[in-house]
Order: sequence, then C-alpha cells, then structure tokens
Amino acid sequence: METDEVLTLLREVADEVVVPRFRSLSSDDVAEKNPGDLVTVADREAEVLITARLRAAYPGALVLGEEAEAGDPTLVERFRAADHAFTVDPVDGTRNFVHGSPDHAVMAAEVRGGEVVRSWIWQPQHEVAYVAERGAGAFRDGERLVRPPAADELRGVTSRRTWIGQALGTLRALDLTWVCCGVDYPRLTEGEADYALYRRAKPWDHAPGSLLLREAGGVVGTFDGRPYRPQDDAPTGLVAAADEATYEHVRSLLHALPGL
Repeated sequence: METDEVLTLLREVADEVVVPRFRSLSSDDVAEKNPGDLVTVADREAEVLITARLRAAYPGALVLGEEAEAGDPTLVERFRAADHAFTVDPVDGTRNFVHGSPDHAVMAAEVRGGEVVRSWIWQPQHEVAYVAERGAGAFRDGERLVRPPAADELRGVTSRRTWIGQALGTLRALDLTWVCCGVDYPRLTEGEADYALYRRAKPWDHAPGSLLLREAGGVVGTFDGRPYRPQDDAPTGLVAAADEATYEHVRSLLHALPGL
C-alpha cells in the first residue's frame, strides 16, 4: 500500500467505528483490561478492520495490535523477531476518548529490519494527519515539519507528575502530558513542548511518533542513552526531545527520579 493509502485506511476506519462512538459510549461499550487500563468497542473493532487490510496487503508481515497483544502476550516476542511488521494503535488515548476529550488518535507504523520506516497518526476529532517516512521527512497534512529550536526554559510533559515530583525541578515549566502519544509527539514535533518522559515504551504507542519527531529533527532515546528501536527489549523509559543537547541534558538529570 502506498503511504497515502494507509492514511486513507485509518481515516475510513475511524469514520466507520470510532467517530460515531465519540461521546456516545454506553457503559457496556467500555471495559478494563487491567485496573485503570480502558478498552472500548471502538478500539476492538477498529483494530480488527485495520489489521485485516494490512494483512491482505502484506501477507508476510506481522501485525502487532494493542488489543491483539492483550489476548496473546507472545505477539510482542514474535514482533521483536519479525523482519517486517506493523504496529497498530486503534484508539490511542482511550481514556481521553471515553471521557469525551478530542485528544485521541488512530495510529500505525511500519517496521523493517528493526527500524520504523513509515508512520501515520490520524486525529479524527482535530481532523489532522501526521505522516513520516524514514529519510523523506515528517508532514502535517502534506506540509513538511521542522522541529523549532528548544526554548531557553525547557518545557516538558509527562504522564506521571507524582513520579517526577521535584526531581527535575531545574527544568521548571513541567506540564502534564496530553495523555496520548498520538497527540504528545505531534505537539512536541511542532514545538509546543521541548521534551517528554515516558516510563513505559509499548511499540504501538511510540513507533509512530518517534519517526515523526526524528524526521523533523528531534531525538528519541532510552534513559540509558540508546536510540529508541521498537523491537528492542522494553527499555526502562524514553526521553523524546527537541534535539540531541536537550535529550542529553534531560537524561543527565534522570538519576534523581524515584525508582531509577
């Protein structure tokens, strides 16, 4: 499938099964995979549709979907060994979606030889598309994105303010995440924040945005200094940053984080 065709697929599936459920979910449409980890009928139906189309187009590729992995933990190990794979996050930011926030996204990424080579983020309520191709750039609605310089006073986002506490206080201006990688990474790419910290690094969450940010000039790496690769064993955490200097500066302060 051409890059535009995959984006069209995500948009069509979103229009069919995600958008009609926005602010219209019944209690029966929402469940917990684990305490606090929500899933909706829209997540499940969207993933089935996207996965089927990708498998038909790429019968030799492994498709790692967030909801499929919840029912088959071996899927991640097979993904790590696959030479060609896709990640699918049918509704990234499910909690936002359930609570009526427009900050959610439908995402996919293509991985070849361990590297993310194409990625797609569709924000159905904002009607904005982000697409990246390795070596070809990052784009918002067809317009190339270039990450602006970091601010003098770095602005960061994290989903765990209590985890960070005052440990990184020298960075100041610490804001909460948009609780959705499909929103965090685009906003980081466009300059609304200068770094983001993530304690967890699920491939379906980070593969799409990591390519978008890198192709715009940013950096995504692990707490221990390795470049982020979605097929590596789960890292202790990720730093996404405006540039190499910001990444190294934030990483130099991580020793102060509780539990590290």
